[in-house]
Amino acid sequence: MASGQQWVLVEMVQAFYEAPAYHLILEGILILWIIRLLFSKTYKLQERSDLTEKEKEELIEEWQPEPLVPTVSKDHPSLNYDVVSGPPSHKIIVNGKECINFASFNFLGLLDNERVKQKALASLKKYGVGTCGPRGFYGTFDVHLELEERLAKFMRTEEAIIYSYGFATIASAIPAYSKRGDIIFVDEAACFSIQKGLQASRSLIKYFKHNDMEDLERLLKEQELEDQKNPRKARVTRKFIVVEGLYMNTSDLCPLPELVKLKYKYKVRIFMEESMSFGVLGEHGRGVTEHFGVSIDDIDLISANMENAVASIGGFCCGRSFVIDHQRLSGQGYCFSASLPPMLAAAAIEALNIMEEDPGIFTILRGRCQRVHKALQGIPGLKVVGEVFAPALHLQLEQSTGSRESDIRTLRGVIDYCLERQIALTQARYLDKEERFLPPPSIRVVVTVEQTEEDIEKAASCIREAAISVHQRSQDRSLVTDTASNRQPFS
Repeated sequence: MASGQQWVLVEMVQAFYEAPAYHLILEGILILWIIRLLFSKTYKLQERSDLTEKEKEELIEEWQPEPLVPTVSKDHPSLNYDVVSGPPSHKIIVNGKECINFASFNFLGLLDNERVKQKALASLKKYGVGTCGPRGFYGTFDVHLELEERLAKFMRTEEAIIYSYGFATIASAIPAYSKRGDIIFVDEAACFSIQKGLQASRSLIKYFKHNDMEDLERLLKEQELEDQKNPRKARVTRKFIVVEGLYMNTSDLCPLPELVKLKYKYKVRIFMEESMSFGVLGEHGRGVTEHFGVSIDDIDLISANMENAVASIGGFCCGRSFVIDHQRLSGQGYCFSASLPPMLAAAAIEALNIMEEDPGIFTILRGRCQRVHKALQGIPGLKVVGEVFAPALHLQLEQSTGSRESDIRTLRGVIDYCLERQIALTQARYLDKEERFLPPPSIRVVVTVEQTEEDIEKAASCIREAAISVHQRSQDRSLVTDTASNRQPFS
């Protein structure tokens, strides 16, 4: 045993002599560095304070911690609500005043539909109010499975999955498939729920100009060249294009046929968010694919909420079975949130029944949209943003005042003027500091099948009067300011 230890020691000494000089120098430096770390202090003692106890107490009393959140004015729009009492259907009671509703996303008028309410009430009596558990923990009810089956049948896809919160649907779906190291090409005008999904995915995000297919192809070509340099990495890198069917922030359509061509040319996947187009576009309300006549199988994943046309709560994704099943294991909003209350699932099923029984409702909605779009043209100081068939249009200032806060106040003045005259409008709201590309301030005008010709004429006339009145007040304030600044003191 002793001889063996001696032999090892001899080998170590021999290796030491045979080692290159640079190797010995490097090891010596490392050994010295380790010794220094072991014996050096990791902190420095603060200099002794000569303050008296009284002075210390005074300093402690004067010290104020930094605020946990930034100070917000009590006049901030988000802290001042327009309070609704009663159902936000065709007529809505806002701050105690009955108004014609041009604010709620009740596109098909199903929110106060008697059939939908009766189904929800029967479900409430059978199942109770909530579910108190995610889908994997006794939160899957038979009505959930029926709704998923009905949505898949309606959209003509293999399978569908439902979420209990509309915002969380696409925000959960994106990171379920795209991970760190993957690449997502996304439109600059993408809504906030998409932005949160991108953030959660930790993927490499490449933005292209809104609806600019040339800019998108430029990015795809650049990535193709990068892939050729490192084919091994390219084989394991997934690539996605994420768009909205009908954009919430701009009310215009994505050029889906061109996107599909780019998908096959550059071998990428397409995710499409259709909350504003599901139950709106297409002969049967199936959305942008039906509108353009594009096969739904060309889109890898479609998501939409059920909080607009369907007038319920939650959202869904649909596509091929192997794609959808993956979300049951990886969709955060699906796995960790309590499932959709059964009464809301039952309401959504009945809404689908009505949509299938009466496809003419979509033709009526498109007619209303065209009528509203035409009625809002030529309003002084305001411009209409959005497609003629979009059910939620934006009214923006033709010319900004130069200050976002001032623009918001001006538009709020138009809304308040209309509200006083029983027309309910709403202002598009954004988290200014978190939006990747902050849209300009706007008034959102929402169209529903319940609005009559008289309602539309009244709303358009009221908005026109409001714009003229607000513009005149603005000019008067500017005149007073200019007069005051030009006054000369008496000599």
